[in-house]
Amino acid sequence: MKKRMLKRVVPITMISFLSLSPFQSVVYGEGKIDIEADAAILVDADTGEILYKENEDELLGIASMTKMMTEYLVLEAIHDGKIKWDQTYKVSDKVFLLANAPGLSNVHLLENESYTVRELYDAMVIKSGNGAAIALSEVVAGTEGEFVKRMNQKAKELGMEHYQFVNSSGLSNYDMFGYHPEGTGVNDENMVSAEDMATLAYHLLKDFPEVLDTSKLPYKYFRKGTSEELLMKNTNALLKDRSSYYKGADGLKTGTTPFAGSTFTGTAERDDTRFITVILDAKDEYGQPSSAARFIQTVELLDYGFNEFKTFEYSLDDVDKKKEHLLPVADGVESEVKINLAKPIKMRLNQNKKNKIKVLFKPDSKKLNDKGELQAPIEKGEKIGELIIDNPPKYEYIVNKKRTETKVDVYASATVEKANWFVRSARKIEEFIGKLF
Repeated sequence: MKKRMLKRVVPITMISFLSLSPFQSVVYGEGKIDIEADAAILVDADTGEILYKENEDELLGIASMTKMMTEYLVLEAIHDGKIKWDQTYKVSDKVFLLANAPGLSNVHLLENESYTVRELYDAMVIKSGNGAAIALSEVVAGTEGEFVKRMNQKAKELGMEHYQFVNSSGLSNYDMFGYHPEGTGVNDENMVSAEDMATLAYHLLKDFPEVLDTSKLPYKYFRKGTSEELLMKNTNALLKDRSSYYKGADGLKTGTTPFAGSTFTGTAERDDTRFITVILDAKDEYGQPSSAARFIQTVELLDYGFNEFKTFEYSLDDVDKKKEHLLPVADGVESEVKINLAKPIKMRLNQNKKNKIKVLFKPDSKKLNDKGELQAPIEKGEKIGELIIDNPPKYEYIVNKKRTETKVDVYASATVEKANWFVRSARKIEEFIGKLF
């Protein structure tokens, strides 16, 4: 298991409620979620925190969401200078056949015609063109078989654990008329767990945020002004001007096959907060596979994220609101020094739990004398301790590295020089007399 609980050195108070359903879903909040799907997950796109999950590790069909890995490898090749947006590709016999096969999602590509990488990429992302995806696999790796090897290798590099990529498009191999990639079987299927689809989406957004420039487009013309002109409609119904518009939605990819059912990896951003959702094999109220249900359930997950969770900041004010954040300094020219933070601690929490967090200031023991006081001299900007969240929330993450900071350095905001011998002696005499009287 790659998800890890945050480690604590002191007992904590759990600030999340765990709600178990017949699907063994886990909810980190107070709201109610009712998801009818084989698997689902909601993730904070910034930190990788899992806010809701059910059957998240089960290996399931993903259909055209496979194209997200193809997108990643194409964008990586562009970034590394191995291919260019304006370079052209001449349609192979395999791509011509599959791009024009009846019943498959496609932008039709002409025999012996050449298309730019940009045209193929747009057709793949917006219209979910299967032929375009296969064409791009040939551009990047020479053959789709070699490309599939790279897909699985990249999944491993990204920390995915439950996955099987068998082609670049998400088609069932048996629908490829015998043109399934070398090294794969005719009955093989693209399969990934909900958590690992969220992991792929997380890295796609982090490494290549420009993916949203295309995935957010509800419509785009393919080869406008030519005999091949086609108005491509994005398969994501949550986008603006589409049937199930959701404010802030801008990606990522749908998928539908008889094997996988209706699937969707979504993302939306509001007020600098972004969430990732995954729905695998959505069902309607009668338990039947439903294309519309994947969007309805995605909205339910996104609403839960935006309504229940907020980003809160913690500072020295949360240690003591009555003080001006002054600490006494022993043997200094000044008897105290003002302290401040490099930055506040930011945490995504259930909004009703903000005041449950315990914040402490922990001074650096090396800066203290035997009496536990700050010892002069002190330099401006010198680290003198840390602000610490003493009872961090218990969350799981889709990535190994803990990304939510639970402490931040505290600095002196001024220099306090050490007082001379005469001043120190006078203070000690004054202190002694004070104790006598």
